[in-house]
Amino acid sequence: MSERRLRGSVNLIPEAPVGLMSALAKEAELLGFERCWVYDEGLATRDLYVTMTAIAQATERLEIGPGITNAYTRHPAQTATAIATLDEHSGGRAFLGLGAGGSLTLDPMGIERVQPLETIRQMINACRSLFAGEVVDLDAPTFSMQAARLSWARPGLPIWLAGRGPRMLDLGGSTADGVMLDFIHKPSLGEYVEKIRGGASRSGNEVSICYSTMVVTDDIALEEVRPHMTYRLVDSPEPVRNAIGMTDSDRAALRSALADGLDAAARLVPDEWVLPFVVAGTVDECAAEVDALAKEHGLDEFLLPIFDGDNGFSQMEATARVLGLA
Repeated sequence: MSERRLRGSVNLIPEAPVGLMSALAKEAELLGFERCWVYDEGLATRDLYVTMTAIAQATERLEIGPGITNAYTRHPAQTATAIATLDEHSGGRAFLGLGAGGSLTLDPMGIERVQPLETIRQMINACRSLFAGEVVDLDAPTFSMQAARLSWARPGLPIWLAGRGPRMLDLGGSTADGVMLDFIHKPSLGEYVEKIRGGASRSGNEVSICYSTMVVTDDIALEEVRPHMTYRLVDSPEPVRNAIGMTDSDRAALRSALADGLDAAARLVPDEWVLPFVVAGTVDECAAEVDALAKEHGLDEFLLPIFDGDNGFSQMEATARVLGLA
């Protein structure tokens, strides 16, 4: 029996023009990546759906979806309609990736994240029903639907959930088609996977697991990921901070430095705080580590974030070699 192959995917941050995002996605498809996630960060990035439509037009096989969107900046019924339209336009290549939404997205719009667990639960149920052509009536914490219906969507359109908290992971395991784990402290990865598997086992759900982190094969990639570890480290659980030697005063200093921007805060982040969260080494060393993680935890997909569009092409090429993509 042949071993299950780990799918490769990319996560694009549309901070650069849509044309560059399309070019990156087209190259990702040529390199053998199968899925393209696109960040939805509100005012911080170009529009999610314009970007995804351009990617759909530039590619032929790549699956496309938000990486991730939320239930607060757009009404979930509008999200369902947009995803179904993208799916129709791309020939059945769309998926919905959702989560609770972060401060980078919500704060500039003055939006409060209210009851995220229940809000996401209701969004998953509502979108799944809308994709199936069912009539939806509900009152969720921050949105409602009255006799809402999509008569032309594809039933079973995949829904992915991204999260970290135990209850959110359990929800993903029990209700979503897949769960995406982003920059998890590698020694703790098994605990997160266990929460997902527990929810899936309880509900009898079949769920896929996607693991996302940076592949660091040179100093350029290391310096590129360092600023993006700042806000992740500040929000890391206390046991994780203790494990990497990050004190409460370190955390306070990092949080204060973030007021001056990611690059300023990155100067406070040493290598030993970064490396436990990424896959680093030569191409062969990274390939061996990714393979070991996939086998140990039953991973289905590896997701490479592209933080800098200009360096994205070389990073995708290196990661394609790490994953052994065709």
